[in-house]
Amino acid sequence: MSDQVKESEQPSKTVIEKELSFGPVHPVLLEPYRIRLFVNNEIVEDCEIVINMNYRGMERIFEGLPFERGLLMAEKVCGICSNVHAWNSVRVVEKGLKIEVPERANYIRVLTQELQRITSHLIFFGHAFEIVGHETFSMRSFLLRESFMDLLAYVGGNRVMPAVPITGGVRPRAEVPESLKRVILERLEDFEKKYGAFVGRIVADPMVMSRVTGIGILSKEDAISLHATGPTGRSSNYDYDVRREMPEYKPFEFNVITLPDGDTKARVVTRALEILESIKIIRQVLRDMPEGPIVNRSWKPSRMDFTTMYLETFRGELMHSYALDDQGLIRNYKIRTPTPTNLAAMEKACVGDHVTEALLTIASCDPCETCCTRAEVVTGSSSTILSGREAVEKYGWRR
Repeated sequence: MSDQVKESEQPSKTVIEKELSFGPVHPVLLEPYRIRLFVNNEIVEDCEIVINMNYRGMERIFEGLPFERGLLMAEKVCGICSNVHAWNSVRVVEKGLKIEVPERANYIRVLTQELQRITSHLIFFGHAFEIVGHETFSMRSFLLRESFMDLLAYVGGNRVMPAVPITGGVRPRAEVPESLKRVILERLEDFEKKYGAFVGRIVADPMVMSRVTGIGILSKEDAISLHATGPTGRSSNYDYDVRREMPEYKPFEFNVITLPDGDTKARVVTRALEILESIKIIRQVLRDMPEGPIVNRSWKPSRMDFTTMYLETFRGELMHSYALDDQGLIRNYKIRTPTPTNLAAMEKACVGDHVTEALLTIASCDPCETCCTRAEVVTGSSSTILSGREAVEKYGWRR
């Protein structure tokens, strides 16, 4: 018998793979999710992100509430995105019951939305620089954010949950008089000067630029196939923004920021430029706001079929969908936030990163889970996740 070993009998090449696990509680994580990095020679070869760690049952709490009380719950889905959820919640019932919203109210809603978009992007910068290890830039981001938190309180009465939208318009306390317009414009002018200098320092800092340039690359094709949305998708040249399709934004001119690089730097720069576009929109709101009422109360609760509305949040496309029964009570509320798909895209983006950069790549999609887990039916060793409509078709309205 030959001493040579047949090729088919030779031992296969062994790949030594190590797993590094982070979370769900870890100082570098912005939200409670678990990251599993599979690495060779400290280079990420695969990634798995597991969410649902902070399930609060928000959608279940909506069940059976009068939709006006549901609005109060919607704003509490997320502190950073409070106005987003409140606004889209009332847009659902306004569409379903054909409630007309006064034009002036829509202007105030857009004003509130863009003020909170700026605060959200600035808190992203604060967390991002904290992960990079630049404490000064992190604190400066939070300091710049304070001015807009105050403006939200001036408009709605609260810094975190301004409670501006109501069904048919906005709350009376959210009226924007000329004196408040002047204050907002003065704050914008002061902010632009400080923000320009701040961004200039960031771009000139070699440590920060070396940490974000050329890492976490997500191609346009992957962004689309993995449903990356908002700045995460647009930084990979995916030109999609729900505001283009919203009638509330039709009166305003603004640019949808898209960048071709698809790396972590692009995801940061996209948000930096979007802040300037938000300022542009706010100035148009204050300049062109029409006179007239700010709320329409000529409606009453009634049965409503399932109605769905989409809105461009600070992280991407947000969906709210629900129905009303004969008593005007909420049935099968469903919320789809941008983060689950954006985090899935980051599983792809961090492949090829050094392990020390992978966590920054994952954080660059600005994750914010907002606790909206779907219903999951477990049978034996298998499980199925049901949408709101599928649950209704299978089990009927829950009472």
